Amino acid sequence: MATEARPTNIGIVAADCYFPKQYVSQTALESFDLGPTGKGKYTIGLGQEAMAFCSDREDIYSMSMTAVQQLLERYNIDPKQIGRLEVGTETVIDKSKSVKTVLMSLFEKSGNYNIEGIDSINACYGGTAALFNSMNWVESSNWDGRYALVVCGDIAVYAPGAARPTGGAGVVAMLIGPNAPLVIEPGVRGTHMEHAWDFYKPNLESEYPVVDGKLSINLYLKAIDSCYKTYKQAFERRNPGKTFTLDQADYVLMHSPFTKMVNKAYARVLYNDFLANGAQGKFAKVDPSLAKLTPEESYSSKDVATVFADISKPEYPAKVEPSLTLPKQLGNSYTASLYTSLLSLVANKKDELLNKRLLMFSYGSGLAATMFSIKVQSSVENIARVINLPDRLASRTAVEPQKFTDVLLHRQQNHSATSYKPSGLTTELFPGTYYLSQIDDLKRRHYERVPLSQ
Repeated sequence: MATEARPTNIGIVAADCYFPKQYVSQTALESFDLGPTGKGKYTIGLGQEAMAFCSDREDIYSMSMTAVQQLLERYNIDPKQIGRLEVGTETVIDKSKSVKTVLMSLFEKSGNYNIEGIDSINACYGGTAALFNSMNWVESSNWDGRYALVVCGDIAVYAPGAARPTGGAGVVAMLIGPNAPLVIEPGVRGTHMEHAWDFYKPNLESEYPVVDGKLSINLYLKAIDSCYKTYKQAFERRNPGKTFTLDQADYVLMHSPFTKMVNKAYARVLYNDFLANGAQGKFAKVDPSLAKLTPEESYSSKDVATVFADISKPEYPAKVEPSLTLPKQLGNSYTASLYTSLLSLVANKKDELLNKRLLMFSYGSGLAATMFSIKVQSSVENIARVINLPDRLASRTAVEPQKFTDVLLHRQQNHSATSYKPSGLTTELFPGTYYLSQIDDLKRRHYERVPLSQ
């Protein structure tokens, strides 16, 4: 790739994803967990269809290796063309050694050791931080003309109980450079960060987090309010004379802990448009008293939730639903969640995206959030062809809830194991998947790869 003095149209040049072959149906899981009274709790209540999960053969290192190797192979990228590699994850195995250093093993054969970047960590936001860092590198005087590679992904698991069906797993790898089909709109962002204890992982001996679910939902909505306001301001500064409302976004993609939260969040953005523009147009029949609520009152207001969910119904299927295929099928992949939404949209609407604006909202507990946008500058057909979502999803294996429960218990019991040989079957992995072969007596992890054809 030729070096440019001032690269333009910087964004996502190529992308791919990896998710485990095994999944559990949310319909089966709600029946297993809750019996007849649980019908619809996970499928309707959470908006989920299936949940991907890993045996003890997979960890964040192996999953990230698979995603990176797939991208390099499927797009025929010479490893020497990568000049920066940044990882966003909250699935921390080691307190010192980064995921990125493990991924460097994939570049040894090419002799490319000159790759900048390291891990970014803050709950589900790390992938967005890695993306922005990589964008900044390409824009900077330090850029050497090569691509940046962003890897974001997690294994989301919860202790038995109400939060467990909101787990999931997946990794997205994105190639960043100039002249991209998916251009990150420059100078148009809104960010909100503050200190909060809504979700955190203080126990490094366990994969399970500490969660305050109600607080996390309220903070998600608070972050949307703040980010949308500052995004609008940034957009209007760069586009004098134009007022930004949700009507200027062709598609809206949001971090999805579960897809019902996306539905609630979209309605929240409409509420913000109502507050800014008053009871007119689509809001003509809204009770003006809803504008007088404090933010805290509005977060829990059933009237706000119901009224703006109803207003969203005519546009939600077209503007949001096409991005929810992977979030519904994989569950919450934390840092990869927003970007699985992007790949879902590309797969579902590949012929309709040219010149469209995609409004993106990234949220990570603790908390960090940003709203930004992507303009589709050229065809995304090649990305859709490579990710091949319909066939890949159809080739997965459904697992009974009891086996799913047993696998998670086995992961829990061996989370900090030493001198450990995983027992998961490699036949339960997709061809080309990297897997954990052993953990030695110094807790060093060793990996092998399932043959591409078997």
